[in-house]
This record gives sequence, C-alpha cells and structure tokens, in this order.
Amino acid sequence: MRVVVYGLWHLGSVTAACTAAGGHHIIGLDADEKVIADLNHGKAPIREPGLDDMIARQIAAGNLQFTTDARFALSDAEVLWVCFDTPVTEQDEADVDFLNQRLDAVADYLRPGMLVLISSQVPVGFTASLARRWQGKDLRFAYSPENLRLGTAIEAFTKPQRVVIGSTDANDQRQVSQLFSGYCNEFLTMSIESAEMSKHALNAFFAMSIAFANELARLCEVVGAGARDVARALKSEARIGPRAYLSPGGAFAGGTLARDVRFLMGFGREYHVDTSLMSAIVASNDVHKKWSADRVKCLLTGAADPVVAVLGLVYKVGTSTLRRSASVELCRQLDEAGMKVQAFDPAVGELPADLQKSIELCGSLEQALAGADVAVVATPWPQFLKIQADDLVRLMRRPNVVDPAWSMPGNIASDPRIAYFATGRNVDGK
Repeated sequence: MRVVVYGLWHLGSVTAACTAAGGHHIIGLDADEKVIADLNHGKAPIREPGLDDMIARQIAAGNLQFTTDARFALSDAEVLWVCFDTPVTEQDEADVDFLNQRLDAVADYLRPGMLVLISSQVPVGFTASLARRWQGKDLRFAYSPENLRLGTAIEAFTKPQRVVIGSTDANDQRQVSQLFSGYCNEFLTMSIESAEMSKHALNAFFAMSIAFANELARLCEVVGAGARDVARALKSEARIGPRAYLSPGGAFAGGTLARDVRFLMGFGREYHVDTSLMSAIVASNDVHKKWSADRVKCLLTGAADPVVAVLGLVYKVGTSTLRRSASVELCRQLDEAGMKVQAFDPAVGELPADLQKSIELCGSLEQALAGADVAVVATPWPQFLKIQADDLVRLMRRPNVVDPAWSMPGNIASDPRIAYFATGRNVDGK
C-alpha cells in the first residue's frame, strides 16, 4: 500500500519506519527541512531505541523515503496517515489549531478517494469536523488512536494487544487493518467518535490509577503501612490484575495523560456534565509533583550551602527529550529554594539556555554525586542502579537518597549508613 505519513516527530517517525518494515511503501512528509534531511540519513528527530537502525534499513530496502514536497508525496498515495504529535501547552491543553494548520497546508494535494487516517492526539469530534471542512473533496476518513510509549515505541507498534479502528465502513476498516498486517490480529472496530473517546478514556484511567496509588502511598507513609505491600495486594486481586498502574512512584508528567484528562474536563464544561473525578485526578497529581522537592527540603532544613545531585533529566529512560520532564521541574524548584543542583544524564550533553543558570550539568555520575547532601533518582537510567552503597558514602557529603520510584537496589535501601526515602516507604523500610 502507498502511504504518506504526515508529521515526523516521535509518533510519525516510528509509524513510518514500522509500517515500511511491514512491507508498505511509505513516504514521510513534514515541512521541517532539517528533520527531513536527518531522517533521509537515518537519524530520527528524537531518541528511541532501535529507531535509527530501522529507518536506515527501510531506506536501503527502498520501502521508505522522506520529503517536504506535499505535491510529490501525495501524487499517488492511497492513504494520508496523520501522525503529528499534537503540541501540549504548559497548562496541558492540546494545541489543535497547530494540527488544523498543518492539514490545511496539504488540502489542495489530496486525491479523490483517498483515505485520511488520523492517529494524532485529538479531541472527540475532530475527525468529523475535518470531514465537514473538506466536504466536496471525495475523501474517506478513519481514526486509529496511537498507543506508543517513549523508550519502547517500536515494541508497542509491532506487538500491540489490539488496534482500535474508528470507522463504520467495512472497506475502510479493512484498509486500516492492512497497515498493521503481520503485527496484529485483533482489531476493535467502532464509530470514529467512540475511537476518539477510547483514547481519552484509556489515558484518563491510567492517570487516575497513578494518582490513586500515589495518594494512597502518602497515607501509607504516615500510618505505618508499606505502599508496595498494599500495591501487591491490589494487583493480586483478579478484578484488578498484575499490570495495573498501582505502584507508588512519581507523579505523571509529560502532558500525555494530563492532556486527555483535560479533554474530558473540557467536554464536561461544554456540555454541562459534572466531571468531579477528572478534576480530582489533576489536583491529586499536582500535590504529588512536590513529593521529591518536599523530601529534599525537609532533609536540608538549616543546612549551609546545600547541594543536591539530581540523577537523570530526561522525560523517560530511553529518550532524549527534556520537554515537560518532571526532573527538570524538580531542578527548578530546588534552585528556587536556594540549593545548588548538580545533575547528570547520559542522554544530555548540553542544557538549553534557560536551564543553564539553575542546573550545573555534570559529565559523569560521580561528578554529580561529589559533595552532595542529597541524591534524587529522578530518571532511573540502568547505570544509576549499579552504584554501590560504598560509593555513595565515599562521594557524598551526606548520604541521603530520595528515590520516588523505588528504583535503587535493596542493598542501598537497607544500608544503615544511608538515609533512603521512597514514595510510600514506611519507617520499617517497607
């Protein structure tokens, strides 16, 4: 099948590479000339394990090419697959105007009979509004929500549990399912609006689970219960299950989950439906965002010239993006509180200009830990988890470790020389 994947950041570059590997002829389209030049040399615009190699292989095989020329890309395409990563504001509101502008830029090059498949993160009703706007062009429309995760995106695309297809036309459903041929055998078909809502619902449910687990963990800390033991009990319940998002840890960040909660809250305001639960999810998560900073401030009350080592800066292990990173926000909070922040991340070689005054970027883990009063495991890269208790005691001025996600090995957590704090960990270390 001849497919144009439009929008080539994380979602688009992964979709283009994986679909090409599935045997389709893919043209990746984006207006950013630098992104296109890099992709044509096998370099993705964002770090994702295995993606550069997959792109290079598919280019060499002749299944994949990239261009800024919409007329050329769409001249004989059967499908326009819209894969922009919809921008999210600092208030977790999706910038849908950005997507509309990009779509209007290619409207004149669409062929009659073409299928427009949307996987970008959009509110319910977006696809229908686009169909009304492009009425008269003789186009077909479908929606299939993306289900990728930074750091494991290729596996998520090539080994999905199921694929949701929003379309009531059997031929369109069949064409969409062919794009995932060889990767998936289970397809859930429904109306476009139901498919759009399913994305909101899934992310809102994950957000609710995370907020619930963390709020419960904060209660466990003060009543003497062990949050991980409680999570283990919940996950062993057949009606919940072992893969539920119920482990105590950090607040959800990055905008993805919060965006869909905000979508649902917005629908509530527009249609006068009470969404108290959605509002509570946001409020609870906002409280938990302060957990690490509060622990550090408590530990360093009255300390002279306090130094904090922040281990990891990127949004998630396996990526290179700092945007909406909870770790970066933590660094800002600590800097504002008058603390020196020494940070190290193996994926970050240089800080943006706006962060250089508040964060001292170190060239190694050891350099970040040197002379620190507290170490915060903010993004748990594997190399951080190999550090020994003796190293912490030797390098740090005071061996305090704040580890919200319980990522450090047990020998550090149990070492009597180290003060170890994790979300929901009670006084007995459970």
